[in-house]
Amino acid sequence: MSVLNEVPIDLHIVLGSADVPIRQLLKMSRGALIPLGCGHEDPTLVYVNHQLVAKGKVLVAGEKMSLEITEVVKKTR
Repeated sequence: MSVLNEVPIDLHIVLGSADVPIRQLLKMSRGALIPLGCGHEDPTLVYVNHQLVAKGKVLVAGEKMSLEITEVVKKTR
């Protein structure tokens, strides 16, 4: 087993984002919708330790969702 297998990472899969005032969040109830600032064709972003590393698209098969990586983002210095 590699020593790297035990290194924790912070992984975020971002479908979209929205700016919502806290007063609006407090008024929301179950079933409320928050519109995201993206379309269904826009890429899903993959962040590792708060750094963008890849882009992809969400796939849905029945009850399961997965992410297909379509682009690995090159590291900028």
